[in-house]
Amino acid sequence: MEKQKVIAIDFDGTIVEDRYPEIGKPKMFAFQTLKALQQKGFLLILWTCREGKSLDAAVDLCKANGVEFYAVNENYPGESKDGVVIRKLTADLFIDDRNFGGMPGWGEIYQFLCPEDGSNVNISSKNEQKGLWQKLFK
Repeated sequence: MEKQKVIAIDFDGTIVEDRYPEIGKPKMFAFQTLKALQQKGFLLILWTCREGKSLDAAVDLCKANGVEFYAVNENYPGESKDGVVIRKLTADLFIDDRNFGGMPGWGEIYQFLCPEDGSNVNISSKNEQKGLWQKLFK
């Protein structure tokens, strides 16, 4: 049995426009892509600098849009109980607006992670430009 792939995803500037400490508008296709990745069996971890009420608001927004994360700011649910702060996340992939080369579009991310779907999934916008990922890995 193949191990489920773990993807750590930033919130501000990645899932929503960066308006920290407020919550920005959702990025185009972010929630649709995250739900599609979960349906494909990926484990999603929300990895953000937010904490307290600010973190609760981010998690609530994601839930309201149909995305519940496997874990939040930890490798697995309950890892950081008793106040232990996790310093290293062991994900297979990190999605963040601060990536080298910038943030590709969510449609491009899905196509990269699920190439077997080809053009049958309409998540991306035709206006998305080919990003660094596509140049490096295709």
